[in-house]
Amino acid sequence: MESRIKGKIALVTGATSGIGRSCARELAKLGCNVIVAGRRAGMLEAVRMEVIAAGAKAYSLVMDVRDSRQVMEKINSLPTEWSDIEILVANAGLSRGTDKIYEGRIEEIDEVIDTNVKGLIYTIKAVVPQMVQKDLPGIVITMGSVAGNAAYAGGAVYCASKAAARYIADGLRIDTMDTRIRVTNIEPGMVETEFSIVRFRGDEAKAKNVYKGIEPLTADDVAQTVAYVCNLPENIQLPEVIVTPNKQADALNKYVNK
Repeated sequence: MESRIKGKIALVTGATSGIGRSCARELAKLGCNVIVAGRRAGMLEAVRMEVIAAGAKAYSLVMDVRDSRQVMEKINSLPTEWSDIEILVANAGLSRGTDKIYEGRIEEIDEVIDTNVKGLIYTIKAVVPQMVQKDLPGIVITMGSVAGNAAYAGGAVYCASKAAARYIADGLRIDTMDTRIRVTNIEPGMVETEFSIVRFRGDEAKAKNVYKGIEPLTADDVAQTVAYVCNLPENIQLPEVIVTPNKQADALNKYVNK
């Protein structure tokens, strides 16, 4: 595939594992120099080395997107050679528990909203202004979910957070119509990563059961979609991309092979 983004600088949040880690690798394959951001320094270093192994330059940024001051300070203090970010993959996100909304743990509700909604806004606020000021042909990818299009039992807070991601992306696209920035909300269906293990608080058996009878997407599948969107000609914008495994129609409906 011809690379239109070779040599550009990309920032990927939530890059220590899953979709974020795969996005860093896929963008590196297209020649992007990648800033990998996440909370776990040891895992971040492993991803940085994977990006380098793919033939690109890499820079690690240990940060928690939930901390607005930290996000702003970390991004504003990037070395000059890494400061012209043209691709933002705002991937950091999680879910906790499957409790009914009135029975959920407050600390977990806060964690989901602070990461998936406020963290997304903080990251956009730190990165997009320099894209605008420097008149860069920026690309912003927000990581939504089919869960943002329909609520389901035990997922009210997570679904609400991903609906918010969708409308944040829509609002940003409107706000940047007079710039060279393009905004795409990627909405994956069932993807087998450590996401479900986190959601089920470390219960791997429950996490595996989510995908029983269906072949889910992989993190690489989603990352390849992200790379495709980033590599489109500048005159093309895809506002929204929904990607599900075969046999899954939407957030609520899937065909299970018995």
